[in-house]
Amino acid sequence: MNAPVPPPGLARLFLDMMAAERGAGANTLGAYQRDLEDYEGFLATQGVDAAGAATQDLRAWLAALSARGLASASVARKLSAVRQFHRFLYAEGHRGDDPAAVLEGPRRSRPLPKVLTLEEVSRLIATAHARAGEAVSSFAEAARRARTACFIELLYATGLRVSELAALPASAATMKGDALIVRGKGNKERLVPLGEPAKTAMGLYRAALDTAMAGKAGRGQGTAPPQRPRWLFPSGAASGHITRQQVALDLKDLALAAGLDPARLSPHVLRHAFASHLLAHGAELRIVQTLLGHADISTTQIYTHVLDERLKSLVRDLHPLSDGSGD
Repeated sequence: MNAPVPPPGLARLFLDMMAAERGAGANTLGAYQRDLEDYEGFLATQGVDAAGAATQDLRAWLAALSARGLASASVARKLSAVRQFHRFLYAEGHRGDDPAAVLEGPRRSRPLPKVLTLEEVSRLIATAHARAGEAVSSFAEAARRARTACFIELLYATGLRVSELAALPASAATMKGDALIVRGKGNKERLVPLGEPAKTAMGLYRAALDTAMAGKAGRGQGTAPPQRPRWLFPSGAASGHITRQQVALDLKDLALAAGLDPARLSPHVLRHAFASHLLAHGAELRIVQTLLGHADISTTQIYTHVLDERLKSLVRDLHPLSDGSGD
């Protein structure tokens, strides 16, 4: 995925800095760009720009965001981008003050992540493998089903982000050890242990993909064997590998086949399940932080709150002296 083309002027300088000095990826840069375009578009209606905006202009922009019905989390995210933008302008000498420094964003509670039960994950895995083992009408469909089984095994076994999963190299399927080297946020690498079920699923998927590619080549004019793709999950997308959206669609299709609500299943939900199930079975928080690739342990701690809520529900619903109120 190519990085978005930054807008001209000061915003461009800011985004260039984010990319060069902080290693911001294309998705992060795109989000910052959209937020800054929103902000600068509003300032234009007020007859000012970022170099001359005052604190009252920022407050007027925040009020306009609220009037548009944006959720507090969305407003807080946009304000965070603009704060960093103005901090950059001040630090680089593009203006002599920081009009955003005194602003307070909307308070927002951090929602607990959606988590599947162990039984639900087991049902999804069993369904994926059962579908992959069924006779189908084409090699392409067989490869797609094997790919979905590989998705769920890998995501639940490793806690990978969907972007990390999509960008796995083809060599991941032929690894000899028991761990993957994953390139995550900020281009940082980490080692992720990999169990036999996930390794087996990768092997079965690659075999199905090779068969599908050979069949496709056999229907063509040439006789040369198909070239092995660079990516574990190749596609016709501009990046050469499968998109995050396609992974999500395949998982929702699997949820339907397993009798689960598709709205409850996504790549990130499986990442949540990986973390919360590890903690529930005694894993240390620091270990889970390392496996997930979290820079800050406070991000990982949200999963302990999930466990706390489950324990509260257990006591409320099952304790013989509980009145069911949870108070």
